[in-house]
Amino acid sequence: MTQLRTVQVLGGGSAGSSAHVRSLASGLVARGVRVTVCAPAELDRAYDFIGAGAHFVPVPRRNDPATVATLRNACIGADVVHAHGLHASVRAMLALSGGVRAPSLVTTWHTRSHVDGARGGLLRLLERRTARAAAVVLGTSSELVDRARRRGARDARLAPVTVPASRAPVCLHDGKARAELGAVDRPLLMAVGALVPERGYGMLLDAARVWRDLDPQPLLVIAGEGRERAAIQRRIEAEELAVRLIGSRDDVAELLAAADVAVLTSRWEARSPLAQEALRLGVPLVATAVGGVPELVGDAAELVPWGDTAALAEAVRGLLADVDRRMDLAAAGRVQAGTWPTEDETIAHVLSVYDELSDRR
Repeated sequence: MTQLRTVQVLGGGSAGSSAHVRSLASGLVARGVRVTVCAPAELDRAYDFIGAGAHFVPVPRRNDPATVATLRNACIGADVVHAHGLHASVRAMLALSGGVRAPSLVTTWHTRSHVDGARGGLLRLLERRTARAAAVVLGTSSELVDRARRRGARDARLAPVTVPASRAPVCLHDGKARAELGAVDRPLLMAVGALVPERGYGMLLDAARVWRDLDPQPLLVIAGEGRERAAIQRRIEAEELAVRLIGSRDDVAELLAAADVAVLTSRWEARSPLAQEALRLGVPLVATAVGGVPELVGDAAELVPWGDTAALAEAVRGLLADVDRRMDLAAAGRVQAGTWPTEDETIAHVLSVYDELSDRR
């Protein structure tokens, strides 16, 4: 039997999609599949695809002819090319176009963008082109599956992605971590994610202004980097908010476990890594009821409407004042996390799609 060969393609690589590809690479290699990962070089440094047993080809986050040619060469002889995200899907579609016996193209839609005007029109066009070019579109939430079908996908399927749990030991309400963050004698709130407008940090800072009347005043810690960092820091200083930006961290699970409440204020999410980690750890979560978040968390989190600062502030205030409710959410979160597909189940599902497409070929 011929050994199956797959090429995994990443564009910019969000934390969720990059971790998923790392997990896929490791699991597929363990099952005898030859895996090549094509992604920007910095992603291999962060996620160590080579250490997972994959061959790695650095491919910049561009769609110029040289980049497309590099990807095309990497795909020669592959059975399946699996692109993660819209940028990667466009690049893979261009690389495979015109091939006499091109590999089957699978795309995973991990998230969606909210843009208007001309850029929004271009985004919809690219979604249609890539959805129709793919043999199978995998959506990480029901909403994304429906979106792919509306864009003309021939075959769109639900494929929930479970971000691998942290393998480092964690300690709930760890005093050392709380001391490092400056929250020894005050409540600790934790948010994680890139510092970009889509994460809703404006709404979060508005809520932090409301929490100033609490005694003791909670400390909000935000882990992440992005183009909005300077603007967010200026506002924190101008309004004297109890908020700390700590940049990108590789110990997010440990810091999150030390928190009293986790906060997710994104405009849209499919299967938020923060939400998954919080529920696994038993950290009470307040999140915006957007995209796939309600589907992911069920009744194990406090959900608020996107953009409703008053609802967000009140939900957090209520949890900080009600230890029994926090304990109930902690228990419900662990139960809900037990309903998600395991890492092995996620890999097996993707491999079944590859085998199906290989049999067709």
